[in-house]
Formats: sequence, C-alpha cells, structure tokens
Amino acid sequence: MSELVTGEAVALELRPAKLPSRALAVLLDLAVAVIAYIVVTLGVVAATASLDEAAQTALSIAMFVLLLVGGPIAVETLSHGRSLGKLACGLRVVRDDGGPIRFRHALVRGLIGVIEILMTLGVVAVISSLVSARGRRLGDVFAGTLVVRERIPLARTGFVPPPPPWLAGRFSGLDLSAVPNDLWLAIRQYLMRMQQLDPQVGGRMAERLATDLAARTGAPAPHGVPPAAYLAAVLQERQTREARRAFGNGSAAGGGSVDAGAGGAVGGPGAYGPSVMPTAAPAPAAAAPPSRAPYGTEVAAPAPHTPSDDRPSTGFVPPA
Repeated sequence: MSELVTGEAVALELRPAKLPSRALAVLLDLAVAVIAYIVVTLGVVAATASLDEAAQTALSIAMFVLLLVGGPIAVETLSHGRSLGKLACGLRVVRDDGGPIRFRHALVRGLIGVIEILMTLGVVAVISSLVSARGRRLGDVFAGTLVVRERIPLARTGFVPPPPPWLAGRFSGLDLSAVPNDLWLAIRQYLMRMQQLDPQVGGRMAERLATDLAARTGAPAPHGVPPAAYLAAVLQERQTREARRAFGNGSAAGGGSVDAGAGGAVGGPGAYGPSVMPTAAPAPAAAAPPSRAPYGTEVAAPAPHTPSDDRPSTGFVPPA
C-alpha cells in the first residue's frame, strides 16, 4: 500500500500496480494501436496511390504520430487514466495526490513513452519501474502520476467472537478516549486470528495487549477474567459506543447486550479459557409505590373511552 496525501490533507492508501500487470496493459494497448495503424495505413495507401512518394511518406508519419502517440493520449484524457489495456487489467493512472489526470499529464506520459517504450522496446521503462519504489516509469515521474490497481482481490474477513454474556455491559463506564487506533486495530486482528495461533503464543499476545489496554484505560482486567475475554468485552463496548454515536441511542440500545445462545456457542467462557462465572444474579428491585398527587390525593387512572350508543361509530378514538 502507498499512502498519498490529497490537497485537503487526507491520506489515501492506494495499491500501486506491479510491473507484470502494467506490462500486460501496455502490450494490449500497443496491439490495439498497431492493428488500427495497419488498417488505416492500408486504407490511406489505397486511396492515395496517385500521389508521389514524398506525400505518401508525410501521410505515413502523420498517421504514426496520430495513432501511436496521439491515440493513447486522447484515450487516457477522455477516460481519466483508463486505456483499454488498463481497463482489462483493472488499472488506472492517477495523480500523485490521488486525483484524476488531465490532458497535460497524459501528454507528458505519451511523449516520454515514445522514447522509453517505442524507441527502446520498453527497456528503459522496465528499468525505471524496477528502480522506483512505487513502480513508476519516467513518464510517470515527469508527469507526476502513478498507476494504481482499481480491482483488489477480496480478502476473507475474520469473525470477531463476542465476549461471554456475563461480561456484556460490565465496562460501560470505562474511559476509552486515551486508547489509540493502532491498539484497537491490534486487538481486533488478534481476536480474529486467536483460534489460528499457538495457545502459548496467543496467550502471551493477549496478556501484552490487555496490559497495554489497561494502562490506557486505567482499569485492569477483573480477577478471574481471561485476557482475551477482557479484550473482547472492551472492544464490544467501544463498538457499541460508536454505533450509538452514529445511529443514535435508540438503534444502538441493544448493542451492549449479547444473546446468551450465540455467546455460549461462539464467545462463551470456553472460547477464552477458564474464568470465574457469577454465581448468583442480583435480587430484583422492589416495585415502586404508586405516585401521589399533591396533598396526598391518589391519582386515578383514566377511564376507558366507550363510544356513545346514540352516535354512529366513525373508527376514530380520541386520545385519553
């Protein structure tokens, strides 16, 4: 991945194109251009057979410049960096700041491409691409452009197991403002891959991440709670807060709780090692006494509305 900074100071992570895909795209573009050049040349030669040799030579040079030089420039300008070969390989030419290219970028790339691709059979372009850190040829360097990949293979995303149900909502009062994004990413990646790690290696990683997280939040893992379960519970609390902040309290109200059936199957206590389960649930609170109006008068419940017999029913029920 290559990080580019836009004019609005936004960092973009783009994947530069590799040399094989770029070479294949150039070969496809050259094949199309050569076929078009041959067809047009045969047509022009048949139409201008009566002209002298100097005129035919001038027409040949003009067709070469228009088709093999001006054609790619026009195609890249109109398609914003996607020629036929790049479109087939899933590539695109962009500026250094990630924006679409314009005519001047395509012109510089096309003119220098005549020297480093056509005249030297691509040797200069290959050498400059191998030397450059982002695989840029000389035309890209002088034009301030970069060839990136538009189509990236879809990677399999792991599943983050939920914490045990008895840990849901236990860290609702934790201050998470001092935890950096890099630590959150490391915790998430560990939870996604902890089933694939060696138990000893995974245990040491969990302890180290739990220690870093406790140092940032000021609240260590409770006694008897495995480090992996502690990490999963705090990560879920953070996701619940982000969802509540993004969608409002109503839609994220149930985000802090975990279904006991799903948690027992995937993220139950067995998934995170031995732990101390709560033995008794807290006693339910006593029912609140009925509210009283001022001066001790009892508040009567509103009487149910019954429609009158002498009036036809309209289907509308007035509010109580």
